[in-house]
Amino acid sequence: MAKRRDKIRLTPEELEVFIDEQKSLQVATINQDGTPHLSTLWFAVVDGDIVFETYTKSQKIKNLERDSRIALLLEDGLEYDKLRGVAINGHAELHTDPEMVHRYALEVMARNNPDIEREMLSKAAEGMALKRTAVVVKAEKTISWDHTKLGGSY
Repeated sequence: MAKRRDKIRLTPEELEVFIDEQKSLQVATINQDGTPHLSTLWFAVVDGDIVFETYTKSQKIKNLERDSRIALLLEDGLEYDKLRGVAINGHAELHTDPEMVHRYALEVMARNNPDIEREMLSKAAEGMALKRTAVVVKAEKTISWDHTKLGGSY
């Protein structure tokens, strides 16, 4: 008999589609005192990695400079039998070179603003790159669930 966890796990294809459907990414880093720091960000997938960019002076970047461990959560569903999600643990690679930040910022902006011309987004990303750090998440552990696969049984 298959374990419940095995029944609800997303296949690699389902995982890719699920991530593509999501808009916001929950990001957890570790504060200096060991407590979690949570925030929500827009993101993109570049070369198979989840990426985002944020202000270099932000708490999450300060935390990642000290400890590169990071946890991500993407989820949806409002009723138990419709809950779906993916939790990712890994390490963050930080990029401060303006060209690299521009590259990742442009992908995040393009993903979340599909109706705006890429050239306009590129100019905006160029300005953002001067004060921001790009984060590339190198996933080490991924856990997923899709309660719709249970067919209403618990």
